[in-house]
Amino acid sequence: MSNLDLNVWERAMGWRKRQMIKAQINEVSEKIRNDTLEEVAKEFEAMKNGGDTTASFAVFVREMKR
Repeated sequence: MSNLDLNVWERAMGWRKRQMIKAQINEVSEKIRNDTLEEVAKEFEAMKNGGDTTASFAVFVREMKR
């Protein structure tokens, strides 16, 4: 295996590592996003003076989860 082949292999391994790290970060950021949306939906449900409007908005916010 030549030096050039090794560099191509090293770059491919680096690419895979970056891809795996991005996937892990994406999982964490989606959990944070979903938790935040759930908090917002709970606050809308807690508003008693809005009636059906706040309840439907809570459903809308929950549907934004991924």
